[in-house]
Amino acid sequence: MLIDTHVHLDSFTTIEIKNILQRSSDVGVDMVISAGTTIATSIDSIAHSNLFPGFFTGVGVHPMDINQPMKESDYSTLYELASSSEKTLVISEIGLDYLPGMPDRAWQFESFRKQINIATDLGLPIVFHSREAHKDCFRVLKEEKAYEVGGIMHYFQGDVYDAETSIASGFLISIAKPLFRLPQLQKVVSEIPLTNIVIETDSAPQPFKKNRDNWTEPRHLKSIIDKIAELKKMDILEVEQTILMNTKKILSKKWDVVRKYIDVD
Repeated sequence: MLIDTHVHLDSFTTIEIKNILQRSSDVGVDMVISAGTTIATSIDSIAHSNLFPGFFTGVGVHPMDINQPMKESDYSTLYELASSSEKTLVISEIGLDYLPGMPDRAWQFESFRKQINIATDLGLPIVFHSREAHKDCFRVLKEEKAYEVGGIMHYFQGDVYDAETSIASGFLISIAKPLFRLPQLQKVVSEIPLTNIVIETDSAPQPFKKNRDNWTEPRHLKSIIDKIAELKKMDILEVEQTILMNTKKILSKKWDVVRKYIDVD
């Protein structure tokens, strides 16, 4: 079984989600974790998780979506949301983004720290976003003792040093479709032990692609697994099983909840 550790399906209709999940199940992807990026999308993801057995959720506010300083009431709401559903498995998607035009860095730092605190209070793993901000992300994770819950460095596109730093910080790296076009990422996958890797598609609506069949969906995890197996010179089934065990380890505190909804060991 394959698990997509990071998608954004909240804005799809119920019928669209049903069809996406069916296409994914047809190729062995029986579970997705849909990340919140705002309070509203976190609420939507929880609602969808109540409709589909293989749909689980993350709660969080993305650094790109902090259009003003977050209030204490916002953090209280996130805490309540994360506590409200047993199918909330992670605090996601949180982090730092230093691209030009992004929200004030002071706002980002406060949001990142306080959402890490929610995760550690609740014992939930963290899925973090880092764009041009790796050094500060790792520093904040260390200062806030995020290693106590661990988690995933989302949509990893760094080099071997970044991967090793993430692992040393208590976080696995998540590999997605950039693996097919980035030589440095292929080098990372070749050199980093498979036990430190999980996979994702970061699926979301892609209206800029005219052909709907070309939109990235969780079903594309299979091609990522195949590429990892090629780079590692390993049997595909062994790669699948190892990555499943890696994901299970991250979600270990809630694995009994996962097993309530899907057929997995």
